[in-house]
Amino acid sequence: MQQDEVAARVRQVIDAAGVSAREFARRIVIDPSKLSRSLNGTRRFTAAELARIADIGAVDLGWLLGSAAGAADGVDAAVRTASGAAATASPVRSASASRPPAPSPEGGRPLQIVRETVRLIAERGFHAVRVADIAAACHTSTAAIHYHFPGRDELLEAAVRWCMDEDTRRRADATAGTRHAGDELRLLIELQTPRTEQQRRQWCVWLDLWAEAARSTTVGRLHVEYYRQWRGTVADVIRRGVEQGVFRPVDPDGAALALTALIDGLASQALATEPDGRDDGVPGTGAQAMHDALTAHVDACLTAPTAG
Repeated sequence: MQQDEVAARVRQVIDAAGVSAREFARRIVIDPSKLSRSLNGTRRFTAAELARIADIGAVDLGWLLGSAAGAADGVDAAVRTASGAAATASPVRSASASRPPAPSPEGGRPLQIVRETVRLIAERGFHAVRVADIAAACHTSTAAIHYHFPGRDELLEAAVRWCMDEDTRRRADATAGTRHAGDELRLLIELQTPRTEQQRRQWCVWLDLWAEAARSTTVGRLHVEYYRQWRGTVADVIRRGVEQGVFRPVDPDGAALALTALIDGLASQALATEPDGRDDGVPGTGAQAMHDALTAHVDACLTAPTAG
């Protein structure tokens, strides 16, 4: 099967899912630009990507590849073996198929693997997490992990991208409908304050990924992309605040750079405290101290003085 025929079938899967290509890319945990290039024929889908597409789309991998396409297109032998005797005439899995039934919109094996990887990274650090640990957490085999993510680098990239997407989604959900820029900025600060177990786990992952970004070109690019988006979000809020008269007439980009850097520095200190917020006698290092310092910074450097 030619590359464009594979792309056409992937498009059918996306259409059947009823979501945008960007949302589908999020679900199979790849860069949306990679999916776009593959659909346009300028990039070949990797074996692991096709496996994840089949899983999330609830279709047979054999149908996705075509009856005799594997060898002709140089598709990875492991994937051809994994597809086995999958049906080639229909995209729908048979009832007796060993693969799981159609996943929920947020489910499926690939996302389960990524979520468990993120949890384990938060608990142990990336380099202390083995594929066997991830397989055990997912109640599956190491072969199943490699089926979707052949190497640690690809798994790390998927984990970083999932964290980025989740962080962006949480911010969008929390600030939806908020018109007052001052209120929105304080909501963003609250989301970044590691009070809950989930927030602390999220920050632990980010700290580990910061270190990895200094060594990995791929993770480094994702790191730059994420911070460009994050600072852009903060700058947009500040810019609207200036227009509303809520904030002083500051440079939004410069103010966003200073505020996000302050958030990162204070968070790294807050994570060193006990989960319940105790700072073991060191003043000004807990989550509440972080929140107070950020609020004070906004009040002193951004909030417009009231007429009096």
